[in-house]
This record gives sequence, structure tokens and C-alpha cells, in this order.
Amino acid sequence: MDNTQKYNHAFMESFSINENMLNSDLLYNTIEAWDSVGHMSLIATLEDAFDIMLDMDDIVDFSSYERGFEILAKYGIQF
Repeated sequence: MDNTQKYNHAFMESFSINENMLNSDLLYNTIEAWDSVGHMSLIATLEDAFDIMLDMDDIVDFSSYERGFEILAKYGIQF
């Protein structure tokens, strides 16, 4: 599984959504599952998938599907 697949899988698993929902319109609180609890579930899933620990500022700033690519790039994750 490449990094994009891992990333997408984390969203689909955390929010019980299908792949066609993964786009620039997917923002924090735009779907019911992406609330504060869902957000932390996503963060934990991503940290496990990529074997990283996100800084608190990055966790707070992780506000969209697209923004996540930029944040993970800071940790050396290439897409």
C-alpha cells in the first residue's frame, strides 16, 4: 500500500466513508463523523499508519483532506 492509499484508508476507516468523498470539499465538521472525537480517531490512525507523532499545532491545523497532505509532508511523508 502506497502512502496515498494509507492516507485515504485512514479517512475511510475513521469516518466510515467511501473513497469518492475524499476530495478538496472534505473539511473538518462538513460530515457528521468528522467532529472532535472523529478528528482524534483520524489523527491516531494516521500516526499509526505512518509511524509518526504529530505536534499539537499540526493536529489543530489538520482541518481538511487537502491540508493533511501538506502537514504530513512536514514529517517526511511523500505522496
